[in-house]
Amino acid sequence: MKYKEIEEKQNIVSDLFYEYSVGAKPFLKWVGGKRQLLSQFENLYPTELKQRKIKNYYEPFVGGGAVFFDVAQNYEVENAFLYDINDELILCYKVIQKDVQKLLEFLFKYDKIYKNLSEKKQQEYYYELRDSYNINRFNIDYEKYSENWIPRVAQTLFLNKTCFNGLFRFNSKGGFNSPQGKYKNPNIVDEANLLNVSKLLEIATIKKADFREVKNDVKNNSFLYFDPPYRPISETASFTAYSKFNFEDDEQLQLASLYIELDQLGHKLMLSNSDPKNTNPDDNFFDTIYSNYTISRVDAKRSINSDPTKRNSIKEIVVTNY
Repeated sequence: MKYKEIEEKQNIVSDLFYEYSVGAKPFLKWVGGKRQLLSQFENLYPTELKQRKIKNYYEPFVGGGAVFFDVAQNYEVENAFLYDINDELILCYKVIQKDVQKLLEFLFKYDKIYKNLSEKKQQEYYYELRDSYNINRFNIDYEKYSENWIPRVAQTLFLNKTCFNGLFRFNSKGGFNSPQGKYKNPNIVDEANLLNVSKLLEIATIKKADFREVKNDVKNNSFLYFDPPYRPISETASFTAYSKFNFEDDEQLQLASLYIELDQLGHKLMLSNSDPKNTNPDDNFFDTIYSNYTISRVDAKRSINSDPTKRNSIKEIVVTNY
């Protein structure tokens, strides 16, 4: 689906510069989500994308998908290729793409049950469902689409909207382990957005894959955005394991090698990561491995830390090859 079709559906009025509201937005609360940075990213996108010359968009670490939603709705890309290594996340995207109405039926049931419970009963319900969710993962075939994916995704969305701080976190054994959050009226069913997301995903190929696989799929005339698990800037700020797979410095170096390889093939590339200079001005890790590229620094507010005094504005890096 092209952006003009979305524009008509949402009754969005665009100006000469195609500046208009976003109809679809991330459907999950996501650690490190990029929605707050989109206004800064607009200045960092390749000129060819802004000129509507790029038709293929790739995101090897799709996560919450904020940049995908931005690019797909504001620029005339015809094809999107979304990858992630996280099983549960890929299930979410595929179910929303294929069976959003059935998914909504399950979500409305969870919403009704949960909001009619007392605070104490809500807590019991959350942990019972979380335990069931973790046990039932062994009954899911993550490779072959089936009807039992739908209630699974409904549980994922429910837990994400009711867990502490939207922390989509799994332990080393693959179990979801975020505690319950204290919300008076959690937005468990965002019906309009899920319908918009489903429509937008018509242009998308969704794939559970390691980031390295993108080089086998990438076509000419493409823009690739990389948003890997961030390199920790302190010992207490490590969120590299949002799946059961860790992402350490070795993986960061492998990603840099892939970046160089794709650059040599002529693709437009953009990559985000933490800025180690927030805490150590002498840490040149990214400045070294991406020394041949443009490194911009953008302002971000991150609220991973439970201590409100530590939710300050920090710098993040954006690496581009143009």
